[in-house]
Amino acid sequence: MATQNVVQLPNQSEVEQAKQSSRTLSKYTDADRVQLSLRGDNGEADDLILPGHVLQILLDVLSEMSRGNAVSVVPYHQELSTQEAANLLNVSRPFLVSLLENGDIPFRKVGAHRRVMLQDVLNYQKANRQHRKYALDELGRLSQDEDMGY
Repeated sequence: MATQNVVQLPNQSEVEQAKQSSRTLSKYTDADRVQLSLRGDNGEADDLILPGHVLQILLDVLSEMSRGNAVSVVPYHQELSTQEAANLLNVSRPFLVSLLENGDIPFRKVGAHRRVMLQDVLNYQKANRQHRKYALDELGRLSQDEDMGY
């Protein structure tokens, strides 16, 4: 599968089509599989059977498009450059490099360049969110304990 790096924002017509399609498809989110009938403006027609989790991915794509966002599908085992990984985490590239060098995220070197697996970046992101949630919960608990003393 060839990947394209061209970002194309949906136009207003596509945003409206995405909203309508996502509302229709959302009725089937609990299904283990769905059958879709397709008809193109070229006269072609086909039936497809999709697993439920593929329908959820399609719904996620339509949801983002309905907000006017561009969407990219990336294989889970994709390697990222340090800039791509930094963009995904919403941090600077130097900060990401420090995470790599500290061993927080695994990487490999290709010549002088570092490469990071998407799954490792996503695992770091998930662990970081869990750590933040725990810290906020603990802070809330401590705050409540202090208020109870008065």
